[in-house]
Amino acid sequence: MIELSGYRPGALGRVTELHGAYYGENWGLDLAFEAEVAEELAEFLRRLDPARDSFWLAHRAGVAVGSIAIDGHGETGGEAHLRWFVVDPAAHGTGAGRALFTAAMAFCREAGYGRVVLWTFAGLAAARTFYDREGFQETETFERSSWGRSVSMQKLELDLWNSSADLRP
Repeated sequence: MIELSGYRPGALGRVTELHGAYYGENWGLDLAFEAEVAEELAEFLRRLDPARDSFWLAHRAGVAVGSIAIDGHGETGGEAHLRWFVVDPAAHGTGAGRALFTAAMAFCREAGYGRVVLWTFAGLAAARTFYDREGFQETETFERSSWGRSVSMQKLELDLWNSSADLRP
């Protein structure tokens, strides 16, 4: 059974570990990637404002197996930034990803965000399934090679006010 929570002690390290281990083993990303995750997540958690930001952990048998965050800081025009969506491969197929993604999208709608943006890279089929099903559209691409290898970065956007999944009254 998957349970969701907010921040718990150790979350910064665990989410960084999940990213570092998965992307290092499966994508060949190096220390620069893991360090960037740790730095940016730490900065986010220090300034988290529950009115515009949220952070979830997915737990299975008491162990954090995934995370996702909505970051409203610095965005303009009612935009939210979806970040740090990761699920331990050992928990794939358990519903952890779906629970995290559903919570994040519900928060965006409840907080009144009109648009959700995220950065990902080509080849992450499982996560891309969630994004495509929700109606995200690819709006920008470029090559990035600062993590020990080149990846094709993709910016995805969802217009919540004009999407078929719009839940506003």
